[in-house]
Amino acid sequence: MRSDQVTTKVNNAPQRSLFKALGMTDEELDKPLIGVCNSVNELIPGHVDLDKVAQSVKDGIRMAGGTPVEFGSIGVCDGIAMGHQGMHYSLASRELIADSVETVARAHALDGLVLIPNCDKIVPGMLMAAARLNIPTVVVSGGPMLAGRHKGENIDLKTVFEGVAAQKTDQMSQEELLEIENSACPSCGSCAGMFTANSMNCLTEVLGLGLPGNGTIPAVYADRLRLAKRAGSQVLEMLDKDIKPLDILTEENFSNALKVDMALGCSTNTALHLPAIAHEAGIKLDLELINEVKEEVPHLCSLSPAGKYHIQDLHEAGGVPAVMKVLSDEGVLKEDLITVTGKTLQENLAGVEVLDTEVIRDFETAYHKTGGLSFLQGNIAPDGAVVKQAAVADEMLVHEGPARIFNSEEETVEAIHNGDIKSGDVVVIKYEGPKGGPGMREMLTPTSAVAGAGLDKEVALITDGRFSGATRGASIGHISPEAMEGGPIAIVEEGDIIEIDIPNGKLNVKLSEEEITERLENWEQPEPKIKTGYLSRYAKLVSSASTGAVFE
Repeated sequence: MRSDQVTTKVNNAPQRSLFKALGMTDEELDKPLIGVCNSVNELIPGHVDLDKVAQSVKDGIRMAGGTPVEFGSIGVCDGIAMGHQGMHYSLASRELIADSVETVARAHALDGLVLIPNCDKIVPGMLMAAARLNIPTVVVSGGPMLAGRHKGENIDLKTVFEGVAAQKTDQMSQEELLEIENSACPSCGSCAGMFTANSMNCLTEVLGLGLPGNGTIPAVYADRLRLAKRAGSQVLEMLDKDIKPLDILTEENFSNALKVDMALGCSTNTALHLPAIAHEAGIKLDLELINEVKEEVPHLCSLSPAGKYHIQDLHEAGGVPAVMKVLSDEGVLKEDLITVTGKTLQENLAGVEVLDTEVIRDFETAYHKTGGLSFLQGNIAPDGAVVKQAAVADEMLVHEGPARIFNSEEETVEAIHNGDIKSGDVVVIKYEGPKGGPGMREMLTPTSAVAGAGLDKEVALITDGRFSGATRGASIGHISPEAMEGGPIAIVEEGDIIEIDIPNGKLNVKLSEEEITERLENWEQPEPKIKTGYLSRYAKLVSSASTGAVFE
């Protein structure tokens, strides 16, 4: 045990004295100390219930013979942070979360961890810490929100964002928008579609660090608390069997995660987070693999924002294990991999079946014959870009149009709301990358404005920033190198013709190499948007989106 460095020796009397100031007994100090990192707060809807989840985790730890010690983590609600200065801090918070978990666990010589995240950057931040620390760890999320209802149909947060644009263009009354606002988010939990939080919670199962059900059991179900108890007990079994995160986070498991990502149609943000987690595990995850995997694994689940189903529907259809079972039956998953259950993936999938073949289709009846994400390259994006192909209308998969240039999200939204963006345009948003943003802001507001204005089948958006998991349409993000680093997107000008070919992975501006070179030679780097505080330090340390926006 690691905790015997602070609890068992005669020289540890001072440390034991401090533990006893917490009310601990000798019996508790003689057991493994299991950290319970709880990201509970009163700002994030996905986190308000985590006190109950944490209590269940602690009950499970005690039942299995351990001593739980709870500590906290920060978190950002991307929905609330959207569209203003707050979004600069979202991706940047991922590194703070990873660092804080590492700091507490190392400083107090904890024997194991149960990590309780739920929303966008908290999940990958905690997974990064798990890989970095490499002590027995189980992740149990707070679970997804239930879908709302409006006029007999399921709705979610995306509906509200798009409703704003619809109201501004006189396609919806203020009264109806208020009705949607009041009913779109009816419970606690991570927002109900296959957005970033739920994407990462589902992929945590695939990576092997979460128990089956982690990604899909709704937050308000009692089974979520039972899962939390099992997670608390399971970390003691991992400690007993000496199973650590790096035994689980292998190259094969990341390959499996990419394949399930394709089947589910996950958020483009997984293309940031999976490489970052892999980096902590000492693995280089090349995003060009996306195009190889998308040809191998079709899009099996049409979940919001691409389709009408929500996470609760996926859960009732059999959840992530059922999706993995379909892939397993097709022979595309590596199955002899250990997981936090103490069993292999093959053992975990024994007896699993699909319970709704409309929500989870097979390869023959797939929603799309290729996977949900696509990796693009070209003279605008030499190091690549990412799009959620499963959420792009067929008529926009191949598109050519004039560039409409904006140097920030705010300028873009104003132009869309003013009706300045026309059918066929390609909106280009520069200087929103990891360094230029800084923080690579998630831009659901402009994409929702385009969709709400009825232009999502006629207008494309490209950016060195990123898009929300709730985004739909031809929204291409993560363009690398970013504008702030002198990437070619920096020199695209108003009216330049942009060529998009998603099926063939191409993204180009119709300029000669000579013209691009000349413009780059004349380009001058702008002043940083933020020059003080954490974001200033972040901009100096962060790497390209193509490598997961990790700290160099």
